[in-house]
Amino acid sequence: MSAFMSLFAELVGHIADLLDPLFHASATAAAIVLFTACVRLLVHPLSRAAARGQKARARLNPQIAELRKKHAKNPEKLQKAVLELHRQEQVSPLSGCLPSLFQLPAFFLLYHLFSSSSIGGDANTLLDHTLFAAPLGGRWTDALADGGVFGAQGLVYVGLFLLVAAVATFNFRRTKSQMAANPLPQGGDQQVPGMGAITKVMPLMSFMTLFTVAVVPLAAALYVVTSTTWSAVERAVLYRDMPGTAGVLATAG
Repeated sequence: MSAFMSLFAELVGHIADLLDPLFHASATAAAIVLFTACVRLLVHPLSRAAARGQKARARLNPQIAELRKKHAKNPEKLQKAVLELHRQEQVSPLSGCLPSLFQLPAFFLLYHLFSSSSIGGDANTLLDHTLFAAPLGGRWTDALADGGVFGAQGLVYVGLFLLVAAVATFNFRRTKSQMAANPLPQGGDQQVPGMGAITKVMPLMSFMTLFTVAVVPLAAALYVVTSTTWSAVERAVLYRDMPGTAGVLATAG
């Protein structure tokens, strides 16, 4: 693991060296943003597949409603019928989770790299690299202790919080609008137990990013902010023809 982290630290360092003529002291921060963009490009085919799956599931809602009427008194037959319908249409209710799951290793790599005082037995010099005045190995609590909310470091976090809040608000409105246009059939999802409860809190999940940015090292927070912003733009494009999306995009524009 130590050797792997050393290689990853070298990779981040090399990217930062390439970006140094443009970003100077913030070159490592820019390297993290570029690294995040590369990860999202690799995951993009999964995001496209997830979008196709969600659109297909939305189209199946009328058929599922008919199955519910047909098997109203036999939940076991209903579940088998819904499962068979999904198999016929080659729709997986879990496909939307895959893009997030495949990003976790990259996030934890950055978290570990910028939480470790040493890498491969040597001092981790990346911790002292900065985004403007804030060190990439620092956290929001460190910024508060050094100048407060509106100190030089604190203002970096204020900017990140404002960006995350704007993206989360956009996601909240889009998710609520899509859920209203494509409601979960009464009684919940027969293929994924508990989906009804998850659906109720889903619009609020984007705001959890604010908490993440506040507690992780700034380098990992940069990954989260960049990835969240990418997701908002990507989903706006991939889901632009889904019912309930057009109004949100028109208002946002």
